[in-house]
Amino acid sequence: MPLPPLSERDPDDDRPRLECGVFGIWGAENASVVAALGLHSLQHRGQEACGIASFDGARFHTERHMGQVGEAFGAPDLVDRLPGRAAIGHTRYATAGASVIRNVQPMFADLETGGVALAHNGNLTNFLHLRTRLVQQGAIFQSTSDSEVILHLIAQSRRGKLIDRFIDALRQIEGGYALVVLTNKKMIGARDPLGIRPLVLGELNGKPVLASETCALDMIGATFVRDVEHGEIVVCSETGVQSLRPFPAVRARPCLFEYVYFARPDSVMNGRSVYDVRKRMGLRLAQEQGAQADVVVPVPDSGVAAALGYSRESALPYELGIIRSHFVGRTFIQPTQGVRELGVRMKHSPNRAVLEGKRVVLIDDSIVRGTTSLKIVRMVREAGAREVHLRSASPPILHPDFYGIDMPDRDRLLAAHKSVAEMRDLLEVDSLGFLSVDGLYWAMGEAARDPANPQFTDH
Repeated sequence: MPLPPLSERDPDDDRPRLECGVFGIWGAENASVVAALGLHSLQHRGQEACGIASFDGARFHTERHMGQVGEAFGAPDLVDRLPGRAAIGHTRYATAGASVIRNVQPMFADLETGGVALAHNGNLTNFLHLRTRLVQQGAIFQSTSDSEVILHLIAQSRRGKLIDRFIDALRQIEGGYALVVLTNKKMIGARDPLGIRPLVLGELNGKPVLASETCALDMIGATFVRDVEHGEIVVCSETGVQSLRPFPAVRARPCLFEYVYFARPDSVMNGRSVYDVRKRMGLRLAQEQGAQADVVVPVPDSGVAAALGYSRESALPYELGIIRSHFVGRTFIQPTQGVRELGVRMKHSPNRAVLEGKRVVLIDDSIVRGTTSLKIVRMVREAGAREVHLRSASPPILHPDFYGIDMPDRDRLLAAHKSVAEMRDLLEVDSLGFLSVDGLYWAMGEAARDPANPQFTDH
Protein backbone atom coordinates (compact mmCIF):
# COMPACT_ATOMS: atom_id res chain seq x y z
CA MET A 1 0.00 0.00 0.00
CA PRO A 2 1.58 3.33 -0.96
CA LEU A 3 2.32 5.94 1.64
CA PRO A 4 0.27 9.15 1.57
CA PRO A 5 1.70 12.17 -0.24
CA LEU A 6 4.34 14.06 1.70
CA SER A 7 1.90 16.83 2.57
CA GLU A 8 -0.58 14.38 4.11
CA ARG A 9 1.68 12.42 6.46
CA ASP A 10 1.25 12.43 10.18
CA PRO A 11 2.94 15.64 11.34
CA ASP A 12 3.78 13.94 14.64
CA ASP A 13 5.71 11.10 13.00
CA ASP A 14 9.29 12.23 13.53
CA ARG A 15 11.25 9.16 12.50
CA PRO A 16 14.05 9.79 10.02
CA ARG A 17 12.96 8.58 6.61
CA LEU A 18 15.05 6.07 4.73
CA GLU A 19 16.66 7.07 1.48
CA CYS A 20 16.36 4.61 -1.42
CA GLY A 21 17.55 1.15 -2.37
CA VAL A 22 19.19 0.14 -5.64
CA PHE A 23 19.76 -3.28 -7.16
CA GLY A 24 21.10 -4.69 -10.41
CA ILE A 25 21.97 -8.03 -11.99
CA TRP A 26 23.72 -8.73 -15.29
CA GLY A 27 23.59 -11.83 -17.49
CA ALA A 28 21.23 -13.99 -15.42
CA GLU A 29 18.13 -15.94 -16.40
CA ASN A 30 14.87 -14.31 -15.32
CA ALA A 31 16.75 -11.20 -14.25
CA SER A 32 13.59 -9.24 -13.40
CA VAL A 33 12.48 -11.91 -10.91
CA VAL A 34 15.89 -11.80 -9.25
CA ALA A 35 15.70 -8.00 -9.16
CA ALA A 36 12.24 -8.13 -7.55
CA LEU A 37 13.55 -10.43 -4.82
CA GLY A 38 16.52 -8.16 -4.25
CA LEU A 39 14.28 -5.11 -4.01
CA HIS A 40 12.04 -6.91 -1.54
CA SER A 41 14.97 -7.18 0.85
CA LEU A 42 15.67 -3.46 0.36
CA GLN A 43 12.06 -2.43 1.04
CA HIS A 44 13.10 -0.84 4.33
CA ARG A 45 15.10 1.76 2.40
CA GLY A 46 12.06 3.13 0.56
CA GLN A 47 8.39 2.21 0.77
CA GLU A 48 6.68 4.83 -1.39
CA ALA A 49 7.40 3.46 -4.84
CA CYS A 50 9.43 0.93 -6.77
CA GLY A 51 10.48 0.13 -10.31
CA ILE A 52 12.40 -2.32 -12.49
CA ALA A 53 14.01 -1.89 -15.91
CA SER A 54 15.15 -4.92 -17.91
CA PHE A 55 16.92 -5.48 -21.24
CA ASP A 56 16.20 -8.53 -23.40
CA GLY A 57 19.04 -8.10 -25.89
CA ALA A 58 17.00 -5.93 -28.24
CA ARG A 59 14.64 -3.77 -26.19
CA PHE A 60 14.35 -2.16 -22.79
CA HIS A 61 11.28 -2.82 -20.67
CA THR A 62 10.37 -0.66 -17.68
CA GLU A 63 7.69 -0.67 -15.00
CA ARG A 64 7.31 1.90 -12.24
CA HIS A 65 4.67 1.76 -9.53
CA MET A 66 3.58 3.62 -6.44
CA GLY A 67 3.53 1.22 -3.50
CA GLN A 68 5.64 -1.68 -2.35
CA VAL A 69 7.56 -4.36 -4.20
CA GLY A 70 5.36 -7.34 -3.36
CA GLU A 71 2.27 -5.62 -4.70
CA ALA A 72 3.93 -4.30 -7.85
CA PHE A 73 6.11 -7.25 -8.85
CA GLY A 74 4.63 -10.28 -7.14
CA ALA A 75 2.60 -11.64 -10.07
CA PRO A 76 3.76 -14.83 -11.87
CA ASP A 77 3.83 -13.07 -15.27
CA LEU A 78 6.73 -10.81 -14.26
CA VAL A 79 9.17 -12.51 -16.65
CA ASP A 80 6.78 -11.91 -19.53
CA ARG A 81 6.31 -8.28 -18.58
CA LEU A 82 10.01 -7.61 -17.98
CA PRO A 83 12.01 -10.15 -20.04
CA GLY A 84 15.77 -10.28 -20.33
CA ARG A 85 19.00 -11.37 -18.70
CA ALA A 86 19.79 -7.97 -17.22
CA ALA A 87 17.72 -5.82 -14.87
CA ILE A 88 18.06 -2.99 -12.39
CA GLY A 89 15.59 -1.87 -9.74
CA HIS A 90 14.85 0.81 -7.19
CA THR A 91 12.83 1.29 -4.01
CA ARG A 92 12.04 4.91 -3.32
CA TYR A 93 11.47 7.30 -0.53
CA ALA A 94 11.17 10.89 -1.78
CA THR A 95 14.12 12.88 -0.44
CA ALA A 96 14.12 15.10 -3.54
CA GLY A 97 11.08 15.60 -5.74
CA ALA A 98 7.43 14.98 -5.01
CA SER A 99 5.91 11.58 -4.39
CA VAL A 100 4.38 11.08 -7.85
CA ILE A 101 4.78 8.41 -10.51
CA ARG A 102 6.91 10.57 -12.81
CA ASN A 103 9.60 10.69 -10.13
CA VAL A 104 9.70 6.92 -9.62
CA GLN A 105 12.84 5.12 -10.76
CA PRO A 106 14.58 3.58 -12.64
CA MET A 107 14.51 6.53 -15.01
CA PHE A 108 14.99 5.75 -18.69
CA ALA A 109 16.17 7.77 -21.68
CA ASP A 110 16.94 7.01 -25.31
CA LEU A 111 20.27 8.64 -26.10
CA GLU A 112 22.26 8.62 -29.31
CA THR A 113 24.42 5.88 -27.79
CA GLY A 114 21.33 3.78 -27.00
CA GLY A 115 18.95 3.34 -24.10
CA VAL A 116 20.03 4.13 -20.52
CA ALA A 117 18.16 3.21 -17.34
CA LEU A 118 19.32 4.71 -14.04
CA ALA A 119 18.61 4.03 -10.36
CA HIS A 120 19.97 6.45 -7.74
CA ASN A 121 20.24 6.41 -3.96
CA GLY A 122 21.25 9.70 -2.39
CA ASN A 123 20.92 13.44 -2.91
CA LEU A 124 22.74 15.79 -5.26
CA THR A 125 23.50 18.93 -3.30
CA ASN A 126 24.09 21.02 -6.46
CA PHE A 127 20.90 19.75 -8.11
CA LEU A 128 19.15 23.12 -8.42
CA HIS A 129 22.21 24.79 -9.93
CA LEU A 130 22.64 22.01 -12.50
CA ARG A 131 18.94 21.87 -13.35
CA THR A 132 18.75 25.62 -13.90
CA ARG A 133 21.78 25.52 -16.19
CA LEU A 134 20.44 22.56 -18.16
CA VAL A 135 17.00 24.15 -18.63
CA GLN A 136 18.64 27.35 -19.87
CA GLN A 137 20.49 25.21 -22.39
CA GLY A 138 17.23 23.73 -23.67
CA ALA A 139 16.87 20.55 -21.61
CA ILE A 140 13.30 19.39 -21.03
CA PHE A 141 12.74 17.65 -17.68
CA GLN A 142 10.05 15.02 -17.21
CA SER A 143 10.35 14.89 -13.41
CA THR A 144 11.31 16.97 -10.39
CA SER A 145 13.81 14.37 -9.18
CA ASP A 146 17.48 15.26 -8.87
CA SER A 147 18.34 11.91 -10.45
CA GLU A 148 17.16 13.05 -13.88
CA VAL A 149 19.95 15.62 -13.95
CA ILE A 150 22.45 12.79 -14.38
CA LEU A 151 20.72 11.53 -17.53
CA HIS A 152 20.76 15.03 -19.02
CA LEU A 153 24.45 15.44 -18.21
CA ILE A 154 25.20 12.13 -19.94
CA ALA A 155 23.16 13.20 -22.98
CA GLN A 156 24.93 16.54 -23.28
CA SER A 157 28.45 15.16 -22.92
CA ARG A 158 30.50 15.29 -26.07
CA ARG A 159 32.60 12.26 -25.18
CA GLY A 160 32.45 9.32 -27.57
CA LYS A 161 31.88 6.24 -25.42
CA LEU A 162 28.97 6.06 -23.00
CA ILE A 163 31.20 5.17 -20.05
CA ASP A 164 33.22 8.33 -20.73
CA ARG A 165 30.00 10.34 -20.89
CA PHE A 166 28.96 8.81 -17.58
CA ILE A 167 32.25 9.79 -15.96
CA ASP A 168 31.92 13.27 -17.45
CA ALA A 169 28.48 13.56 -15.81
CA LEU A 170 29.75 12.35 -12.42
CA ARG A 171 32.50 14.96 -12.44
CA GLN A 172 29.82 17.66 -12.46
CA ILE A 173 27.60 16.42 -9.63
CA GLU A 174 28.10 16.89 -5.90
CA GLY A 175 26.57 15.11 -2.95
CA GLY A 176 26.00 11.52 -1.94
CA TYR A 177 25.10 8.83 -4.44
CA ALA A 178 25.11 5.15 -5.20
CA LEU A 179 24.13 4.56 -8.82
CA VAL A 180 23.23 1.50 -10.84
CA VAL A 181 22.93 2.07 -14.59
CA LEU A 182 21.83 -0.34 -17.32
CA THR A 183 22.71 0.04 -21.00
CA ASN A 184 22.38 -2.36 -23.92
CA LYS A 185 25.95 -3.54 -23.37
CA LYS A 186 26.79 -2.95 -19.72
CA MET A 187 25.64 -2.61 -16.14
CA ILE A 188 27.48 0.16 -14.32
CA GLY A 189 27.72 0.85 -10.61
CA ALA A 190 29.17 3.98 -9.03
CA ARG A 191 29.68 5.32 -5.53
CA ASP A 192 30.34 8.96 -4.70
CA PRO A 193 33.97 9.98 -3.99
CA LEU A 194 33.27 10.26 -0.24
CA GLY A 195 31.42 6.91 -0.05
CA ILE A 196 28.47 8.49 1.75
CA ARG A 197 25.88 6.09 0.34
CA PRO A 198 26.57 2.32 0.33
CA LEU A 199 26.93 -0.06 -2.62
CA VAL A 200 28.17 -3.66 -2.70
CA LEU A 201 29.24 -6.07 -5.43
CA GLY A 202 28.13 -9.70 -5.36
CA GLU A 203 28.04 -12.74 -7.59
CA LEU A 204 25.18 -15.11 -8.42
CA ASN A 205 26.25 -18.23 -10.34
CA GLY A 206 29.13 -16.30 -11.83
CA LYS A 207 27.00 -13.26 -12.75
CA PRO A 208 27.64 -9.83 -11.18
CA VAL A 209 25.13 -8.26 -8.79
CA LEU A 210 25.04 -4.72 -7.38
CA ALA A 211 22.98 -3.76 -4.33
CA SER A 212 22.69 -1.15 -1.61
CA GLU A 213 23.15 -3.75 1.14
CA THR A 214 24.42 -7.30 1.55
CA CYS A 215 21.00 -8.43 2.80
CA ALA A 216 19.85 -8.24 -0.84
CA LEU A 217 22.62 -10.67 -1.81
CA ASP A 218 21.50 -13.04 0.92
CA MET A 219 17.91 -12.86 -0.32
CA ILE A 220 18.81 -14.14 -3.81
CA GLY A 221 21.51 -16.58 -2.70
CA ALA A 222 24.37 -14.51 -4.10
CA THR A 223 27.92 -14.39 -2.73
CA PHE A 224 29.33 -11.14 -1.37
CA VAL A 225 32.44 -10.13 -3.31
CA ARG A 226 33.33 -6.73 -1.86
CA ASP A 227 32.13 -3.20 -1.20
CA VAL A 228 32.27 -0.86 -4.15
CA GLU A 229 34.92 1.59 -2.97
CA HIS A 230 34.30 5.32 -2.58
CA GLY A 231 34.82 7.06 -5.89
CA GLU A 232 34.89 3.75 -7.77
CA ILE A 233 32.99 2.83 -10.93
CA VAL A 234 32.45 -0.86 -11.71
CA VAL A 235 31.53 -1.87 -15.26
CA CYS A 236 29.87 -5.26 -15.71
CA SER A 237 29.73 -6.74 -19.22
CA GLU A 238 30.12 -10.03 -21.05
CA THR A 239 33.89 -9.76 -20.58
CA GLY A 240 33.65 -9.53 -16.78
CA VAL A 241 33.84 -6.78 -14.17
CA GLN A 242 36.13 -3.80 -14.70
CA SER A 243 37.05 -1.27 -12.02
CA LEU A 244 37.64 2.40 -12.86
CA ARG A 245 39.00 5.10 -10.55
CA PRO A 246 38.35 8.43 -12.28
CA PHE A 247 38.44 10.63 -9.17
CA PRO A 248 41.35 11.82 -7.03
CA ALA A 249 41.84 9.77 -3.87
CA VAL A 250 40.20 11.33 -0.81
CA ARG A 251 39.31 10.09 2.63
CA ALA A 252 36.04 8.14 2.76
CA ARG A 253 33.21 9.59 4.84
CA PRO A 254 30.38 7.01 4.92
CA CYS A 255 27.13 7.99 6.60
CA LEU A 256 27.21 6.62 10.15
CA PHE A 257 23.43 6.84 10.33
CA GLU A 258 23.35 3.73 8.15
CA TYR A 259 24.66 1.87 11.21
CA VAL A 260 22.49 3.73 13.70
CA TYR A 261 19.16 3.30 11.95
CA PHE A 262 18.86 2.78 8.21
CA ALA A 263 20.59 -0.46 7.27
CA ARG A 264 19.07 -3.82 8.04
CA PRO A 265 20.79 -5.44 11.03
CA ASP A 266 21.74 -8.53 8.99
CA SER A 267 23.72 -6.43 6.50
CA VAL A 268 27.48 -5.98 6.52
CA MET A 269 28.72 -2.51 5.56
CA ASN A 270 32.32 -1.57 4.94
CA GLY A 271 33.40 -4.82 6.56
CA ARG A 272 31.35 -4.32 9.72
CA SER A 273 28.25 -6.21 10.80
CA VAL A 274 25.47 -3.68 11.38
CA TYR A 275 24.04 -5.91 14.12
CA ASP A 276 27.36 -6.12 15.95
CA VAL A 277 27.94 -2.38 15.69
CA ARG A 278 24.50 -1.67 17.16
CA LYS A 279 25.13 -4.07 20.04
CA ARG A 280 28.42 -2.29 20.72
CA MET A 281 26.57 1.03 20.73
CA GLY A 282 24.31 -0.33 23.45
CA LEU A 283 27.22 -1.74 25.41
CA ARG A 284 29.05 1.59 25.38
CA LEU A 285 25.80 3.42 26.17
CA ALA A 286 25.46 1.34 29.34
CA GLN A 287 29.00 2.31 30.33
CA GLU A 288 28.40 6.00 29.70
CA GLN A 289 24.75 6.35 30.71
CA GLY A 290 23.93 3.73 33.31
CA ALA A 291 20.70 3.77 35.31
CA GLN A 292 19.38 2.23 38.51
CA ALA A 293 16.62 0.13 36.98
CA ASP A 294 14.92 -3.25 36.86
CA VAL A 295 14.60 -3.98 33.15
CA VAL A 296 15.91 -2.94 29.72
CA VAL A 297 13.24 -2.48 27.04
CA PRO A 298 13.92 -1.67 23.37
CA VAL A 299 11.79 0.54 21.17
CA PRO A 300 11.24 -1.95 18.35
CA ASP A 301 12.61 -2.70 15.94
CA SER A 302 15.64 -0.44 15.53
CA GLY A 303 16.43 -0.28 19.25
CA VAL A 304 16.60 -4.07 19.71
CA ALA A 305 20.30 -4.71 19.07
CA ALA A 306 21.43 -1.73 21.17
CA ALA A 307 19.16 -2.86 24.01
CA LEU A 308 20.77 -6.31 23.92
CA GLY A 309 24.19 -4.72 24.30
CA TYR A 310 22.98 -2.45 27.08
CA SER A 311 21.40 -5.37 28.90
CA ARG A 312 24.55 -7.48 28.71
CA GLU A 313 26.84 -4.71 29.95
CA SER A 314 24.52 -3.50 32.71
CA ALA A 315 23.49 -7.01 33.83
CA LEU A 316 19.86 -5.91 33.70
CA PRO A 317 17.30 -8.29 32.17
CA TYR A 318 16.27 -7.64 28.59
CA GLU A 319 12.52 -7.81 28.06
CA LEU A 320 10.07 -7.09 25.25
CA GLY A 321 8.09 -4.43 27.07
CA ILE A 322 6.81 -2.96 23.80
CA ILE A 323 5.30 -5.15 21.09
CA ARG A 324 5.40 -3.82 17.52
CA SER A 325 2.61 -4.58 15.07
CA HIS A 326 3.88 -5.63 11.65
CA PHE A 327 0.48 -5.27 10.02
CA VAL A 328 0.17 -1.50 9.89
CA GLY A 329 0.06 -0.50 6.25
CA ARG A 330 -0.73 3.11 5.47
CA THR A 331 0.50 5.68 7.95
CA PHE A 332 -2.33 6.38 10.38
CA ILE A 333 -3.73 9.81 9.51
CA GLN A 334 -6.73 11.35 11.21
CA PRO A 335 -7.95 14.95 11.09
CA THR A 336 -7.72 15.69 14.79
CA GLN A 337 -4.79 15.65 17.16
CA GLY A 338 -6.79 13.75 19.78
CA VAL A 339 -7.39 10.81 17.49
CA ARG A 340 -3.85 10.95 16.09
CA GLU A 341 -2.54 10.39 19.61
CA LEU A 342 -3.90 6.85 19.36
CA GLY A 343 -1.89 6.19 16.22
CA VAL A 344 1.23 5.12 18.10
CA ARG A 345 -0.73 2.21 19.57
CA MET A 346 -1.35 0.84 16.10
CA LYS A 347 2.41 0.38 15.78
CA HIS A 348 3.49 -0.19 19.39
CA SER A 349 1.59 -1.84 22.24
CA PRO A 350 2.75 -1.99 25.87
CA ASN A 351 3.42 -5.35 27.48
CA ARG A 352 1.95 -4.61 30.89
CA ALA A 353 3.28 -7.82 32.45
CA VAL A 354 6.83 -6.59 31.83
CA LEU A 355 6.36 -2.90 32.59
CA GLU A 356 4.04 -2.71 35.59
CA GLY A 357 5.79 -1.57 38.75
CA LYS A 358 9.23 -1.61 37.10
CA ARG A 359 12.01 0.91 36.67
CA VAL A 360 12.45 0.78 32.92
CA VAL A 361 15.45 1.69 30.76
CA LEU A 362 13.94 2.47 27.38
CA ILE A 363 16.44 2.13 24.50
CA ASP A 364 15.85 3.88 21.18
CA ASP A 365 18.19 4.28 18.22
CA SER A 366 17.90 8.09 18.17
CA ILE A 367 15.78 11.07 19.18
CA VAL A 368 14.87 13.49 16.41
CA ARG A 369 11.96 15.81 17.24
CA GLY A 370 10.87 13.85 20.28
CA THR A 371 7.18 13.58 19.38
CA THR A 372 7.27 9.82 18.88
CA SER A 373 9.45 9.37 21.98
CA LEU A 374 6.97 11.30 24.13
CA LYS A 375 4.06 9.13 22.97
CA ILE A 376 5.98 5.94 23.76
CA VAL A 377 7.08 7.20 27.17
CA ARG A 378 3.50 8.07 28.08
CA MET A 379 2.33 4.68 26.87
CA VAL A 380 4.94 2.92 29.03
CA ARG A 381 3.94 4.95 32.09
CA GLU A 382 0.25 4.24 31.49
CA ALA A 383 1.14 0.53 31.48
CA GLY A 384 2.35 0.92 35.08
CA ALA A 385 6.09 1.64 34.80
CA ARG A 386 7.33 3.18 38.05
CA GLU A 387 10.24 5.03 36.41
CA VAL A 388 11.26 5.57 32.79
CA HIS A 389 14.91 6.21 31.89
CA LEU A 390 15.26 7.01 28.18
CA ARG A 391 18.55 6.24 26.43
CA SER A 392 19.52 7.05 22.84
CA ALA A 393 22.03 4.75 21.13
CA SER A 394 23.31 7.68 19.07
CA PRO A 395 24.56 11.16 19.98
CA PRO A 396 22.19 14.14 19.98
CA ILE A 397 21.21 15.07 16.42
CA LEU A 398 22.14 18.72 16.01
CA HIS A 399 22.00 19.14 12.23
CA PRO A 400 19.91 17.72 9.36
CA ASP A 401 21.42 15.46 6.70
CA PHE A 402 21.49 16.68 3.09
CA TYR A 403 22.89 13.55 1.43
CA GLY A 404 19.81 11.37 1.03
CA ILE A 405 18.11 11.28 4.44
CA ASP A 406 14.87 13.12 5.07
CA MET A 407 15.21 14.85 8.44
CA PRO A 408 13.46 17.93 9.84
CA ASP A 409 15.04 21.36 9.55
CA ARG A 410 17.47 22.24 12.31
CA ASP A 411 14.95 24.37 14.20
CA ARG A 412 12.75 21.26 14.60
CA LEU A 413 15.54 19.00 15.87
CA LEU A 414 15.05 18.71 19.62
CA ALA A 415 18.71 18.56 20.59
CA ALA A 416 19.59 21.56 18.40
CA HIS A 417 17.90 24.05 20.73
CA LYS A 418 17.36 22.32 24.08
CA SER A 419 19.69 21.05 26.78
CA VAL A 420 19.58 17.46 27.99
CA ALA A 421 17.76 18.62 31.13
CA GLU A 422 15.19 20.49 29.06
CA MET A 423 14.70 17.48 26.81
CA ARG A 424 14.30 15.24 29.85
CA ASP A 425 11.49 17.41 31.17
CA LEU A 426 9.81 17.76 27.79
CA LEU A 427 9.88 13.99 27.25
CA GLU A 428 8.54 13.36 30.77
CA VAL A 429 11.28 10.86 31.72
CA ASP A 430 13.14 10.38 34.99
CA SER A 431 16.47 10.57 33.22
CA LEU A 432 17.78 10.97 29.68
CA GLY A 433 21.12 9.98 28.20
CA PHE A 434 22.80 9.87 24.81
CA LEU A 435 25.71 7.88 23.44
CA SER A 436 28.73 10.14 23.02
CA VAL A 437 30.33 10.82 19.65
CA ASP A 438 33.48 9.04 20.87
CA GLY A 439 31.29 6.14 21.96
CA LEU A 440 29.76 5.91 18.51
CA TYR A 441 33.18 5.76 16.90
CA TRP A 442 34.29 3.19 19.46
CA ALA A 443 31.33 1.03 18.44
CA MET A 444 32.53 1.27 14.83
CA GLY A 445 35.97 0.05 15.88
CA GLU A 446 38.87 1.78 17.56
CA ALA A 447 40.43 2.86 14.25
CA ALA A 448 37.22 4.44 12.96
CA ARG A 449 38.15 7.99 13.90
CA ASP A 450 41.88 7.66 13.26
CA PRO A 451 42.84 10.16 10.50
CA ALA A 452 45.28 7.56 9.19
CA ASN A 453 42.38 5.19 8.61
CA PRO A 454 40.52 6.15 5.38
CA GLN A 455 37.30 4.31 6.16
CA PHE A 456 35.17 6.21 8.61
CA THR A 457 34.31 9.65 9.83
CA ASP A 458 31.17 11.69 10.24
CA HIS A 459 30.04 14.00 7.44
